[in-house]
Amino acid sequence: MTNQLPQTASVQTSEALDRDRDEGHVIECDGTEARISALAGMGEDAENYWAVGQLISIQVGKNRVVGLLYKVENGEIGWDQPEKRRVTLFVELSGEVRQDERRGAIFSGGISQYPHVGAVAHRIRKHDLITIYKSSDPSAVTVGSLSQAPDIPAVVSVDALLSRHFSVVGTTGTGKSTAVTLILHLIAKHKLNQRILILDPHNEYTSAFGAKANTITADTLDLPFWLLNLEEFQQVIFRGREGSDEEVDALREFIPKAKIVYKHGAQGVRRKSSASSAFTADTPVPYRLADLLKLIEEEIGSLDGALRRLTLRRLKARIEAAINDPRFGFLFGSHNATDRIEDVLGNIYRVPIGGKPITVFQMSGIPSEVVNSVASVLCRMAFDIALASNSKVKTLVVCEEAHRYIPADTQTGFAPTRAAIARIAKEGRKYGVSLAIITQRPNELDPTILSQCNTIFSLRLGNDADQDVMRKAIANGSRSTLAFLSSLADRE
Repeated sequence: MTNQLPQTASVQTSEALDRDRDEGHVIECDGTEARISALAGMGEDAENYWAVGQLISIQVGKNRVVGLLYKVENGEIGWDQPEKRRVTLFVELSGEVRQDERRGAIFSGGISQYPHVGAVAHRIRKHDLITIYKSSDPSAVTVGSLSQAPDIPAVVSVDALLSRHFSVVGTTGTGKSTAVTLILHLIAKHKLNQRILILDPHNEYTSAFGAKANTITADTLDLPFWLLNLEEFQQVIFRGREGSDEEVDALREFIPKAKIVYKHGAQGVRRKSSASSAFTADTPVPYRLADLLKLIEEEIGSLDGALRRLTLRRLKARIEAAINDPRFGFLFGSHNATDRIEDVLGNIYRVPIGGKPITVFQMSGIPSEVVNSVASVLCRMAFDIALASNSKVKTLVVCEEAHRYIPADTQTGFAPTRAAIARIAKEGRKYGVSLAIITQRPNELDPTILSQCNTIFSLRLGNDADQDVMRKAIANGSRSTLAFLSSLADRE
């Protein structure tokens, strides 16, 4: 396998780029495209021919307008005397190379002067390719090479990836995991203070990072139940289903009381001090399940109404069943409320880093009915920790199979998980929390979240719906470039 991510679909050697300079001439141009008339080319060497995927430069004064050749059309039926055959080249314009007095040749995405009829067109020169793809960003890293010129590196800015979020999409088997692994290795190498939390549903990444990774499984996970907010806790208690309004209201009433008992003792509940009233069911402070069950039992004993008593008994039975379920041992392994937040910070969020900046969180062993709650609390805490540390604890949250947690249908999925990921996508960059969305099904992903990813690495996408999502997500993406998504090679 190769860790190369070429950035275009065409294949041209760098020698051919400078050797073969067959001319064409512009015969038509509008604001986005140019049509060029040229001889088809001769010889057995395919590099003598105009081919879809080549970059074309058009001389306009001192500037060179750059475009992508996306269609070649033969003007006549049949194929006779190829050395005299004229073809029409359809080129989508994307920018221009111009000379700057101080910086020399520079590339810009806009076009200051459009080609005129008769302007000379060539396959692009190698030094123009270098100008287009070079980067002066000190955080730039090499992720592969260009298909047009394998000796020219394709680079991306690590700072831009982290500050603006990124996504990796591609059909299964195209090299998506290889690409993600390469990118994360480069981030860990160049950002020594960067934590990386990977939500790994298929146990793919542990072997990829070796000693740099701290792997957490359902057997080694210790996630205190009191860190869950009310919605997350009720998903555990009700096994992924919605509980009755009466039972949820009871949890909302008794969980804060259990927190008061832990902090102030039983007298604190009766005093109802102002400090006690600060607790809610979502406040991340310790409490004991024994206190919660005792408070519910006491309420049952004091009631005359059969309906309320039945509701509380049912709730009490649900809590006890969850506590005794061995699959939930990572939450309820200790019924006591010992404050283990330092252990959580050290093990999951790498505070301190301790030479292992990457946490691979294997989700496969988590019970399916509560996996969304676990994902929710992990993403939510990553944001809260960064906020509480004044942006000193910087974390990249990598959501593999992201369509599971943030589906396009807002009526499905788990609302707290969606909210936690959306909060990182919309506000995380201000506090040093970054997001990486990994999916093989972009059309099943919430488009609002995907639109927050300013960098998208797209491997082959054969599904028309997935390609349509990419067209909408990449606002400044050229139509002809996106047309290559279905024909990219593996790891391209």
